[in-house]
Amino acid sequence: MTDRTIISSGQYLEYFESIPNHVRWTVAQIEQSMRDTIDSRPDTNDLWVFPYGSLIWNSVCQFKTQRKATLGGWHRSFCLRTIAGRSSLRLPGRMLSLEPGGKTEGVALRLPTYALEDELRLLWIREMPTGAFRPMWSKLAMENGTCLTALVIVAVQNHHLYEPNSSVASVAAFVASAFGPLGTNADYVFKLKESLARWDVADSYFDDLTDAVVRRQSESGSLRMQARAALLARK
Repeated sequence: MTDRTIISSGQYLEYFESIPNHVRWTVAQIEQSMRDTIDSRPDTNDLWVFPYGSLIWNSVCQFKTQRKATLGGWHRSFCLRTIAGRSSLRLPGRMLSLEPGGKTEGVALRLPTYALEDELRLLWIREMPTGAFRPMWSKLAMENGTCLTALVIVAVQNHHLYEPNSSVASVAAFVASAFGPLGTNADYVFKLKESLARWDVADSYFDDLTDAVVRRQSESGSLRMQARAALLARK
């Protein structure tokens, strides 16, 4: 699992060294993106971040408060190709992001003001090694009926790693087979499934994808067993 030490030590970015130079961001680019985003904050209230994927179960950042929240106008989509981390150039996977339309339930995190830039830097290094995400400030609807502004990252649709076909049938094939130094792409999906269930978050697209990945892995396992049985029968 990716943790604070791996990120702050620089080890995390080493997992992305196999990515072509024209796709991989430099540390300077990552830092500049963070600075530009901080400078564009619409207010100086508490800074909230809106996790909708792995940041729910592995936030990396320290936070003071976490609350269930809803982002309008965006939906979950495995629309980014991943070729590092939980995948590789040989076995590419898919990464979760947000695309326009619908709504997304997730968990809002309030970051501590005393270490704001340090926590954001960890977040940027983790999420922006290829610049495939676009940070933005958007309104969230909280469970208690209030609204607040939060940092949200969404897909860059003209990015080299963007995949326009994010249908369950297309994505499941990649997720079921991809793996890399940080684990399997499928494990990411299963852990997120558990986290969403704990927060009582509903997402039919994600549920359908999880079911499809399980079926594909089961089918692959059956085929391997059949192939092994056939090989033994010939001996």
